[in-house]
Amino acid sequence: MGELIPLFPLGKPLFPGVVLPLQIFEPRYRRLVSDLTALPGSSDLRRFGVVAIRQGWEVEQIAPAEALYDVGCTARLHTVRPQSDGGFRIVTVGGDRFRLLDVVVGEEPPYLQGEVEWLTDEEAAEDAAGDAECAPPVARGSLTVLVRAVRDQFLEYVSEVAELGLGHGRQDVEVATMVEAVADDPAALSWLVASAALLTTEDRQHLLAESATRRRLVTEARLLRRELTLLQEIGAVPVPLQEFATPMTVN
Repeated sequence: MGELIPLFPLGKPLFPGVVLPLQIFEPRYRRLVSDLTALPGSSDLRRFGVVAIRQGWEVEQIAPAEALYDVGCTARLHTVRPQSDGGFRIVTVGGDRFRLLDVVVGEEPPYLQGEVEWLTDEEAAEDAAGDAECAPPVARGSLTVLVRAVRDQFLEYVSEVAELGLGHGRQDVEVATMVEAVADDPAALSWLVASAALLTTEDRQHLLAESATRRRLVTEARLLRRELTLLQEIGAVPVPLQEFATPMTVN
């Protein structure tokens, strides 16, 4: 049996360390926020699991376990602002990754819950090997080279998106600033690229499921080369099919 946590389905995945603001207006998710804010402010349980929707919008009308991807990320509650209509504006931060084992649908509580197992990062062993005195220099240097390559590719990608008017203007500048801020943190850089690049949900989900930073960066280098080619040759970025689906809400 895995741990039971509240679930919040969204149209795209959340990544560790990434800020996720949400406007909460549906009654079931108002109840979720109320339940979390009733816990002590220091509690590690003030969080819910964000899982990307694989198909449909009302996941309870399908088999929920089939409607959702099986790897998600917790959203840690950071800021809660009650609204006059009874809803909330909240700010969360991506926390720990998990694998969804089962989905629990019930009347109490009214929101979905997921039975999950927590996923661990695999880079600790790689880093230890790279830092060992007996390790060859390339074991330490290769990750540095890879980080630099992904950083440079992503900055070029952000510039191309901005020039074609496909991004969000001011946000593109902010992303470039954040890249510089995390340039010395391979894991943080990999999650920033996964979150900010205009990739399909399937590509993003694949990156979320990858437990080793080095392999994640290698995949991102390949995806960025593909995206730069598309931008430079046809001036296009992939748009997930969900962008055209209706109805669409923020929660």
